[in-house]
Amino acid sequence: MKVFSKAQITASFNPELAVSLLEEGFIAYSNGKVQVPPVQAFAFQAANGDCCVKSAYIEGSPTFTVKLSTGFYDNPSKGLPSNDGLMLVLSALTGQPLALLQDQGWLTAMRTALAGRIAARLLAPAEVKAIGILGTGMQAQMQLEQLRAVTDCRQTIVWGRHENGLAAYAAFARELGFEVRTTRDAAEVAGAANLIVCTTPSRQALLHSEWVQPGTHITAVGADAPGKQELEPALVARADRIIVDSVAQCSQYGEVAHALESGQLHANQLIELGALLAGRAIGREHDGQITLADLTGVAVQDAQVASCALAALST
Repeated sequence: MKVFSKAQITASFNPELAVSLLEEGFIAYSNGKVQVPPVQAFAFQAANGDCCVKSAYIEGSPTFTVKLSTGFYDNPSKGLPSNDGLMLVLSALTGQPLALLQDQGWLTAMRTALAGRIAARLLAPAEVKAIGILGTGMQAQMQLEQLRAVTDCRQTIVWGRHENGLAAYAAFARELGFEVRTTRDAAEVAGAANLIVCTTPSRQALLHSEWVQPGTHITAVGADAPGKQELEPALVARADRIIVDSVAQCSQYGEVAHALESGQLHANQLIELGALLAGRAIGREHDGQITLADLTGVAVQDAQVASCALAALST
């Protein structure tokens, strides 16, 4: 078994290839061509942490992937990153472990950011006047980085709980070429931006329906485990198009789950991202619509991003 470090993985990673592989993976998943066992989830309330184990096999692939991802949200105060993890790639022919990707959670973060990029390309309004970001951590940074490929907008407004986090994020965004405004009031984000990305591990709604302008697109990636929530259910129900990475998974947790549980939404209103990519569903039809992408993270993304990483590492 080969072992690769985070430094090796990040140095050779090809995001354009990864986007292509992720799109193929989403389509295969929505076509029923992927085995995705139930997610194993752990919650460590005393440590403000969680862990998930996800695995996937795409029909016809020579390999399958098992991924472990952790989020311990008090870690920054201890001088440690919030997220960590690794991926194990095994042969689908012999069962032998082939590669251990010691990516420290980077591949999970990257495949999430690239899924956000795909969603924005498909659903964002034609003219993005400002990009709104909820959160100041690594995922908030990576989402903004990837959005540069799908919009010319270089105005951003970021919400965070702490001034030091906001200051660090503003410096990062300016390095990317953005004009930055910071706030501790999420309503300001909704009032200024028509492309919003939510990236926090919040357990209560941060963004409310009455704040959001017609024509806005929202990508929500933070609610990736039971109990997490960033959007008011009324806002989810108000969306004209609701795109999910997995109907089954998002119905259990994520933003959609809260709206379904409250009776404000019906499952038949949900469209899988793979169906949209395959042209079997309609996304945004005009710039007055509110669109939502609820991305809880599907294991097929891990299988595909691992394949992308290994392809580069093997050359």
